[in-house]
Amino acid sequence: MNSTADRAALTGYDRRMRALMNDPRGRVLYATKGRRRSAVAVSVGLTAVAVTLVVRMFAYDELWAAFALLPVLLLWCLATGALNGATRGLFELRARALDERQLRERERARSAAHLMTGALIFGAAVGLWLATVLGDGRLTRAYVAPLLAGVFVLHWMMPLWIAGLLAQDDPADDFADGEDPSYG
Repeated sequence: MNSTADRAALTGYDRRMRALMNDPRGRVLYATKGRRRSAVAVSVGLTAVAVTLVVRMFAYDELWAAFALLPVLLLWCLATGALNGATRGLFELRARALDERQLRERERARSAAHLMTGALIFGAAVGLWLATVLGDGRLTRAYVAPLLAGVFVLHWMMPLWIAGLLAQDDPADDFADGEDPSYG
């Protein structure tokens, strides 16, 4: 956002979301590379648990999974919020609310996620094929439901996970008392 015209094009929603994504209060959750990696790992794990519970609930009619899903989703929301803060909202903010550098970062994360998701989907398709060849030759909901749920979630979440892994640390304040030695 370099020009006044660009800033004027932002809606109130854009300004509120940008302020939320840049709120320093949550910084402790993603301030270092290790914490960002941990947030990604927690998000991946909670996502896998949530998908498993949803599949158990719908494909196998197991009602207990619905009750177990609520606390998992609450924790998943916290992990996703930490990743959104770590990436400064790359995937939550509209393009007009991002500067050129952020748009390049978002495209870089999407490209890497696309390649990884493609490879994982290919592996899932081969696994599904093997399951039918080595099994009874029929596709059942035991195979199809988890595969479709997994493909959807990978397509949806992989860009954020990649962006969380690629996010850089904020520059450290190297000068005490605000003094810059180059000015004096």
